[in-house]
Amino acid sequence: MRALELGSAGRVRERLNSLVLAGSKVATTGLLDEYRAETEGLEYVGEQLALLDNSGNSIATIEITRVEVKPFSEVTWTHAQAEGEGDASLEEWRAGHQGFWSQMGTPVDDHTLLVCLAFRLVSSSPLADQPPSPLA
Repeated sequence: MRALELGSAGRVRERLNSLVLAGSKVATTGLLDEYRAETEGLEYVGEQLALLDNSGNSIATIEITRVEVKPFSEVTWTHAQAEGEGDASLEEWRAGHQGFWSQMGTPVDDHTLLVCLAFRLVSSSPLADQPPSPLA
């Protein structure tokens, strides 16, 4: 089973994982160039992935329900809302994601290709019920 690590390690990943476990985050978006750099194939509908915490432990299993590759400018509000991160508008989602990727060293523009995944929570592990470890 392949794995999925959301966001960057630390508090961001803890927050995103908690949204998945609560059922409010049912989508995520990644950079197609990251798949190419890691020579990793795209997820496919029906594939199950282990959702990993900051320590690399599987805390849940998710199942992919939709995979779309599209330019940044074509991400829909429906997809952005499904990410469950509390953005009030598509513009807010775009600004937040551009800022995140810029901080990670990969600025994006309207033509940057993204992988938009939708998923459902299949199960969570007992580790998911434990409080997160303290971060430095």
